[in-house]
This record gives sequence, structure tokens and C-alpha cells, in this order.
Amino acid sequence: MKSFLVFAGLSVFAHSLHAADWNQYRGPNGDGKSSESIDSVRFEAGMQEPVWKIPTNLGFSSFAVSGDAVYTVIKRQHEGEDHETCIALDAKTGKEKWAVPLSSSDYEHDGGNAGARDNRGGDGPRNTPTVDGKHVYVYDGRLVLSCLNANDGSLVWRHDVVKEFSGRHIKWYNATSPLLHKNMLFVSGGGPGETFLAFDKDSGKVLWKTGDELMTHATPHIATINGQPQVVFFMQSGLVALAAETGELAWTSQFPFSVSTAASPISNGNQVYCSAGYGVGAGLFSVNDTKEADEVWFKPNELMNHWSTPVVHNGHLYGIFEFKKYGRAPLQCVELSTGEIKWSHPGFGPGNCILVNDQLVVLSDAGKVTLVKATPDEYKEVGSAEAIEGKCWSTPAFSNGRLYVRSTQEGACFDLSK
Repeated sequence: MKSFLVFAGLSVFAHSLHAADWNQYRGPNGDGKSSESIDSVRFEAGMQEPVWKIPTNLGFSSFAVSGDAVYTVIKRQHEGEDHETCIALDAKTGKEKWAVPLSSSDYEHDGGNAGARDNRGGDGPRNTPTVDGKHVYVYDGRLVLSCLNANDGSLVWRHDVVKEFSGRHIKWYNATSPLLHKNMLFVSGGGPGETFLAFDKDSGKVLWKTGDELMTHATPHIATINGQPQVVFFMQSGLVALAAETGELAWTSQFPFSVSTAASPISNGNQVYCSAGYGVGAGLFSVNDTKEADEVWFKPNELMNHWSTPVVHNGHLYGIFEFKKYGRAPLQCVELSTGEIKWSHPGFGPGNCILVNDQLVVLSDAGKVTLVKATPDEYKEVGSAEAIEGKCWSTPAFSNGRLYVRSTQEGACFDLSK
């Protein structure tokens, strides 16, 4: 009996470690949430000094964490040319384990208009790796999906969506990340009849392909609506939801497009929220038994999430709103059912936030991390600390009590578990 209890305890412990992985963009469920916890004492102590800090040259890729390794994408020279480069780091020390060059990142000379070192952007990668423990998946700016061995970075399989699926580039090139669900990996960007692509994550085999839509910079979202797992893509026509297993069209909803759509859709039950900048605005849609979702509300040129995807918690949205207000954009609480702003606190700029239990971890565009209580009553700041330097347009990651943040200059890990 004693040995059984020990085994059971170890099994629970191992499962809890696996559950704490932040293995893809915006976390394991793609909703920006962690079930772990932080308190004010641990935050204040842990943010005093990073466990490690490394240079992360250009780009807005976030960190993905799986087991004892951390992954991101940076810009690095390879054979005299700048390339998007996937790097693997030791989670404890930050020491680089391997680096794999991907596609060229010289978008400016290809007419991509991505080159600029001021607030207009940057010439680096904007996609985040996805990890399943064995493999690392990267969908780079030129629509090349690579599956790498997580241990050594060796190539397992690769698909060039432009060459194989008549892929179509958009302005500033691809910024979406691969979406992992069970044994499936989802991306968009293909041509007529194959815009939406589902691959077997181990073999790279095409499971299904469908649709004729133009992609945006918004990473797709997995949602369970009416008991059915659906992949919700935010395209130039609006929202397109497909049954995850088959690719069958579940529903659509028209939504305006202007220049770039970069914040992901988010779901709450059978409702889906989405938002875009460039004067577009935000809307909430209810999915029922028809192929067209019902509009609950739409606010033109309001509640704009440029690339800062909010989180939903207890019926409220928490996130950074407004458009191009660098250093000034506010963190806001918005009632999901009505779009009413409950409170607004300026000074964050277009950074990003995640939810750790009932606390918001907010990374400003200037590298400041702020812990805020996720309550609609009022803005309740728990603590704040200057974390890193550089332009921070990426999303924080939280795994096993550690916070990972990065900028166009450096990435850092802070231990908030002690």
C-alpha cells in the first residue's frame, strides 16, 4: 500500500508539472490563463532579480515553455544572411541548447514594409513556437511550417505553404503561431480550397484542408461550443469557425477589416469576442444553431485591441485597449455582455497581459511588469517592477512558478514561486 501511495503521489506530481507547461502562444489552452498562483510577497521578492537574462535580437515572438526547456524565435545571421531562428534554452539557466535557422527575415527588401526600429515595427519574427514535449513547431514569416526535434532541433518534417498549398503573403508577412489541439496542428494562409490546414503533429500528414479566405496576423483560437471543439480563425472576412476533427464549417460572422488584424479571438461559452485596430473596433457574437453567429454588440472605433489579446474572467474582459498609444494605452476591465468599460488605468502602451489564477500579469510596452487584481470593482495594483529593456510587444509566459518575458533586446526569467 505504501509503495502504491508513493507511486500515486509521483504520478500526480508529474501530471501537475506537465499541466504547468506554457507550451504555445497564450498558454496551453490559448486563452492566456494559468491555474497557478502568485501573491504580493512572492511577486515582490521574485521580481528583484532575474534568474537569468539573455539577448533576444529583434522580433516579438513570445516564450513557450515545456518541461526543462524554453523556446522562442529571434533574428540571427546565418551564412551572411538574417534569418528567423528558433532557439531552445535551459529553463533553469537560460543557456542556449540549440539554434535552428528558418526562413530569411529580410522582409524590408522584399517589399514587406516590416523594417523599422521605431514604434512602427521591426524586421524580426513575430510568431511563437508551439511545443508538445517531443517536437517544436514554428510557422515563420514566409509561411513555412517546421517541425523540429525538441531535444536537438533536427528537422522532423516541413511544409512550405506558399509552394505546396498556393499560400498568399500579406502585408508585414505572417505573425500567426501554430495552434495545437490533441494530435492536430492548425494554421491558415493557403490558397483557394486550402486556406485552412490541419496537420498530424507527428507525421506532418495533411488531415484536412478547406476554405478560400485571406489570412490576418491573428493566431487562431480553439473553443468548445455546444460540446464541439472548433478552431476559430480571424480572417479578413471576419470570424470563420471549423470543426476541429473534420474541417467542416461550423459558423461564420462578418467583421470589418482594415490594414491589419492581429489580436486573437477569445471565447466564453458560446460567445466569441474579437477586436481590431485601424479604426475598426470590437464586437461580441453569439453562436447558436445556424451557420451565421448573432451579433450581441459591436462598437466601431472603440475597445480596439491592436495586437494585445485580452483575457476573459468571470464575465469580464481584461486587457490593453486603444490603438497606437505607445507608452499610454490603458489596461481596462470591460463587461463582456455589454462592452461597458468598468475601469481604465493608463500608462501601459500596447504590451500584453495574462491571467494567473485571479491576478493579471501585465507587461507594458516599455518592459515594466505589473500585478493587478482581476476584479471589476476598481483597478487594484498589487505590485510592479521594471523587468527588461527594449520594445515589449510580446506576451508573457508563466510556468511552474516562473515568469518569462522578452523584448526586442532581451528576455528574462523571474522565479515567483518562493
